[in-house]
Amino acid sequence: MIAHFFKLEWKQFFRSSYFGKSIALKIIMGFFALWMLITFLMMGVGVYFIIEDKFPDINPFNFVNGVLIFLLIADLIFRYLMQKLPVLNIKPYLNLPIKKDKLVHFVLRKSALSFFNIMPLFFYVPFSIVLIGQGYDILGVLGWLFLMFTLVLSANYINFLINKNNYALGIMAMVLAVLFFANKYQLFNVTDVFAPIFQSVYNLPALSLIGIVLLTGLYYINFKMLKQKVYLDDAIKSKEEVATESNLSFVDRLGDVAPFIKNDIRQIWRNKRTKTVFFMSFLFLFYGAIFFGQEMYREKMPAFLVFAAIFVTGGFTLNYGQFIPAWDSEYYNMIMSQNIRYRKFLESKWYLMVVVSGVLYLLSIPYVYFYGLDIFLMITVGAIFNIGFNSLFLLFAGSFNRKRIDLNKSGFSNYQGTSATQFLIIIPIMGVPMFLFWVFNKFVSFNAGVTAIAIVGVLAFAFKNYFMNLIEKKYIKNKYATIHAFSQKS
Repeated sequence: MIAHFFKLEWKQFFRSSYFGKSIALKIIMGFFALWMLITFLMMGVGVYFIIEDKFPDINPFNFVNGVLIFLLIADLIFRYLMQKLPVLNIKPYLNLPIKKDKLVHFVLRKSALSFFNIMPLFFYVPFSIVLIGQGYDILGVLGWLFLMFTLVLSANYINFLINKNNYALGIMAMVLAVLFFANKYQLFNVTDVFAPIFQSVYNLPALSLIGIVLLTGLYYINFKMLKQKVYLDDAIKSKEEVATESNLSFVDRLGDVAPFIKNDIRQIWRNKRTKTVFFMSFLFLFYGAIFFGQEMYREKMPAFLVFAAIFVTGGFTLNYGQFIPAWDSEYYNMIMSQNIRYRKFLESKWYLMVVVSGVLYLLSIPYVYFYGLDIFLMITVGAIFNIGFNSLFLLFAGSFNRKRIDLNKSGFSNYQGTSATQFLIIIPIMGVPMFLFWVFNKFVSFNAGVTAIAIVGVLAFAFKNYFMNLIEKKYIKNKYATIHAFSQKS
């Protein structure tokens, strides 16, 4: 029966109305997946020798065991953000003589074939082969590899339990950040605590059976939880919620644009995809920690620090702005039929991007303590560039958006609304500040590089009204083409 379900799913995929659409996007994502697998494979093969070369006094296997806790938590966060859980349209099966247990087992086993379960193995398996080649005990390495395999699958079923839970995401991100900074600034040595735990599995391979116990327990919990939902009345009944209203009176001081901003705030808070973008913006606040602490970027590739600085304060601007006006595609016809000025509609989006960028900038102030004044200066000019240039440019780029968005769907692993526009806008919003800094930093000085970025942002902000008029005319010109495009159902 499980094999028959897979056969039906395969036919559904190729016979569906959406197959064949957005072929270019599918090819790009395929290349991205291939690049990820090759990267993990190269890391698995080379990490032992890199550690041995850079840290000759440290055992590479002990080093990897020490950082495994970071990899496992990061894997959970990555899955939460990116992994799309498998679904099965159960309605056609519920009135057939098929046991509900088999339906649930199919969904759970189908998830085991996820790309996110295969990808980590491209690191763990080659790394284990290298260990054996370097003379490590074969049985010990295989026990360690078996534990890693069960932990990968366990993470898959943990994702079932915590998916769509914003508190779980916040807790994981906080734990990862605390462990990272505690280890970095020697508050306590995280690697010394966790390395012996994973090393003990190598020393006593029978301990790897703990992974089986964990995996079995998680599978059973998910099975019981999903089985409770596999009923026809649950499948067809509508979800009832008590409507809540907030007057958001503090926005009224902004004048005529206030009603539009109120609607945008309510839209963000009430819908899955917009809420996801909002919370993701605060995760991007920690993006700079990946680059700012690396001497390689500071000394050899300082332009990449600008890339990170833009993301620190621009998470919301970049992720929200690139889909304007598709956020309103469900009721775009209604908006355009009202006696309103398009300028107010656009300015509400601009205000949102600017305010959130300002809040993220204030939250980024601790960077000055951890990485110094130069890095914080980069973040400052990055915020100026986001507020001045990127917010306006993304509004302009939005006039070319022609794909509708379903706000009730999750924003992770969901490419609805994505088109070539989203890929092309990366060039100016990231390329311009990086190029400006590279030129002026190389031929003049660091201060000249950050000043050049700031000048572009300030000039764009100073001429905001002029650019907004041009953008408004562009939207009005494309008004009916956009209405027609948003009216098309996928």
